[in-house]
Amino acid sequence: MSSLKFSHLSAGFIAVLVGFTSSVAIIFQAAESLGANQAQLNSWMLALGIGMGASSIILSLKFRMPIITAWSTPGAALLVTSLEGVSMSDAIGSFMLSGALILLFGIAGWFEKVQRLIPSTVANAMLAGILLQFGLSIFHSIQNQTLLVSIMLASYLVGKRYLGNFNIPSVFAIGIITCLLTGMFNTQPIIITFASPVWTQPSISLTTIISVAIPLFIVTMTSQNLPGAATLKAAGYQAPLSASLKVTGLCTMLLAPFGGFSFNLAAITAAICCARDVDENPNTRYLAAIATGGFYIVIGLFGATVVSLFFIAPKALVSSIAGLALLTTLANSLKASLSDDYEKEAALITFLVTVSGISFFSIGSAFWGLLMGMCTLAISKKT
Repeated sequence: MSSLKFSHLSAGFIAVLVGFTSSVAIIFQAAESLGANQAQLNSWMLALGIGMGASSIILSLKFRMPIITAWSTPGAALLVTSLEGVSMSDAIGSFMLSGALILLFGIAGWFEKVQRLIPSTVANAMLAGILLQFGLSIFHSIQNQTLLVSIMLASYLVGKRYLGNFNIPSVFAIGIITCLLTGMFNTQPIIITFASPVWTQPSISLTTIISVAIPLFIVTMTSQNLPGAATLKAAGYQAPLSASLKVTGLCTMLLAPFGGFSFNLAAITAAICCARDVDENPNTRYLAAIATGGFYIVIGLFGATVVSLFFIAPKALVSSIAGLALLTTLANSLKASLSDDYEKEAALITFLVTVSGISFFSIGSAFWGLLMGMCTLAISKKT
């Protein structure tokens, strides 16, 4: 760990900040739809934090790549609508079954074979489509928080030239100072306590297999693992996909009884840690992923009480720092996606469909963008 830099730590912190604040409310809704009490909700945060942290550290250390795992945000959104009338024990059993299916795909190597068929131009186009909303969020936020976002944007543009890898941390620090001086932080009391694991005995029923387990598996694979794999590929890494599925599938099976409903490859948080601004040397960027894992574990240990810290900051601070941290990656992805004249039309269609936000069968636009891009390539080859 002698190569660990401040930029690795700051990237890890920002990745966790973005990961939690962007979707933790959906996790709360999913747990509450099952009638979870405060102790169980804290256990869910503990299991998710420990699972994401441990799996990210294990995979990144073993393969020396910035491999970050995350909970399935589309999966959580699916659970909010599909868990009505389902018992907690049946839900836990469905989570475990979904994890077993992911583990099976990892052992069989099926997902890795499919992912190798995707050209890097199409992968970059899908990633650019995913990241575009974060870039736009900077300028959406400037309307409501003009002073804060303007100061952060100006700091970013000036620091880009002089501060190198310290630019994003300095912009974040300036944003926090601005919030403190202008009174933008909420002043709600926060009680810090450790979370304790709460075991729920799993059970299974045919109804929950059909309505929860299988849809959760499909959504996680298509809307999370595919973009996650594409993110790593776009950054120039040949990710060990089968090994990643084995680890995330096993983590899901082990931690589901405590609330770890799903683990998968991350896309947005991985893109933050894969950026050149984090580390000029791609061979040591994995240290940012390890830092991310460490922060996830700390947050998990404190459970939902730590999550409340993220809600005291104005949304503009979080959305702006996320967008600024991803600007370079977005630019590189757009450039790479249009680098091949033969494939640029397929890449453009992939990008546009992903940006559109369409959803069919609870499967998000990233999958449909990828599918339509690949279909465009296939048709082009026949004409």
